[in-house]
Amino acid sequence: MSEVKRFADLAALTRAAAVEFAELARAAVQQRGRFCVALSGGSTPRGLYAALAERPFREQIDWQRIEVFWGDERPVPPDDPESNYGMAWHALLGEVGIPAERIHRIRGERPDVRQAAREYQEEIARVFAIPADGAPPRFDLILLGMGPDGHTASLFSHSEALGERQRWVVGHHVPSLRTDRITLTYPVLDRGREIRLLVAGSDKAATLHDVLEGPRDPERLPVQGVVPDSGRLIWMIDPAAAAKLGRTT
Repeated sequence: MSEVKRFADLAALTRAAAVEFAELARAAVQQRGRFCVALSGGSTPRGLYAALAERPFREQIDWQRIEVFWGDERPVPPDDPESNYGMAWHALLGEVGIPAERIHRIRGERPDVRQAAREYQEEIARVFAIPADGAPPRFDLILLGMGPDGHTASLFSHSEALGERQRWVVGHHVPSLRTDRITLTYPVLDRGREIRLLVAGSDKAATLHDVLEGPRDPERLPVQGVVPDSGRLIWMIDPAAAAKLGRTT
């Protein structure tokens, strides 16, 4: 199931995303005893994390029962300005008192990103108490963004990670960036109970039009490859990103 929600401005998008985060967290804790979320990097999620760290949202969430993961990471240590973990820590996690043992970061500083990916898959399996070589788990919420080139997480166009159908996490080289990345793959992304794709900014408008209203081509536009098997995907977009969309989208 996929749905597109447009908001009056970025502030309205951020507030709506924070409301949904808090509601989904409460529901997951009530139903399953904990809330397992995969965070995203990027400027739009940073605004969401800052909002969650403040009243009223920080008081509406049982931070002691949240298990925090990441959708992707750069090959950098956690204190590097480019670290997705570091961004989330400074904007949110360091402000709300989540127990350290419930924060599961990707070890981007490992010399071998493929080893880091294997270790992260094992860590996910440990937390979910499932075999690391079996079917992927179901996250309660997966937060994603979309780059101007149509990538999401660290799934970039024509990269080797797009064809992965077994592993939940891969470390791979991204030729267009001339660097390595570690990322969750379609098999685990598509298992999410709830997926929110936050897209803001005029630099995304042309690509968002192609993604939502153009032909399907996930090799060129990897975000199109996120197709939940039974969960719900909601696009949350601001006016600048929606500028080239038709009225019916």
